[in-house]
Amino acid sequence: MSSALYDRIGQGYTSRRRPDPRIAAAILGALANARSVLNVGAGAGAYEPSGRFVVAVEPSWHMIQQRARGASPAVQASAEALPFKAKTFDAALAVLTLHHWSDWRSGLREMRRTATRLVLFMFDPAVVARRFWLTEVYFPEIAELDRGRSPSVAEVAAELDPCRVEPIAIPHDCVDGFLAAYWRRPEAYLDPAVRAGMSGFARLDEAVVARGVARLAADLASGAWESRFGGLRSRNTLDTGYRLVVTS
Repeated sequence: MSSALYDRIGQGYTSRRRPDPRIAAAILGALANARSVLNVGAGAGAYEPSGRFVVAVEPSWHMIQQRARGASPAVQASAEALPFKAKTFDAALAVLTLHHWSDWRSGLREMRRTATRLVLFMFDPAVVARRFWLTEVYFPEIAELDRGRSPSVAEVAAELDPCRVEPIAIPHDCVDGFLAAYWRRPEAYLDPAVRAGMSGFARLDEAVVARGVARLAADLASGAWESRFGGLRSRNTLDTGYRLVVTS
């Protein structure tokens, strides 16, 4: 994972990236009866289960500093070199973090070495690119970056076989401000504070961001967005390519 990126965008991260209770429930169900959990690429600690022994691993010191008072202990380290003995934990959790790892296969091998069960909440870059209007029309550069740095769900599933893959439809009022969280609230992407919590925007050149934002603003003002995508306003959830991958 790129600690430098989150050292840069990490300030104020917790105000924009709060755990969504519906996604949290899916993750909790996947963790099943695991009593000890290693949270890899833990960030500020979203989606860490309560009532269990949890240890967080996070490379960015700025993110570690934003963990809540009384949160589980955190170790500054990377997914590719977890500082724990084999099978120390019942489960290892990774939430929207694989696309930041320098070697996702090594990270998954480390997770399998240190834990019995793996639970990954991730996105499939190809599915996001073709099912999400933001990356399809306004910011194809984000989709291109994701294709270069993010494994597909099929690749991850092949690496972890046997495992199961569960689609996670994103609710229209999702409170976790990741990239597709505002699929029914397009006006939100005009807000720099909203975009600041999304690593996809942080990796783009400022001129590219400005151009895409201007196009979206113009289409919202003219009604062009509504004409093309307004049907989404009546939907409660949307499958934009986010998946839960679980080993047993």
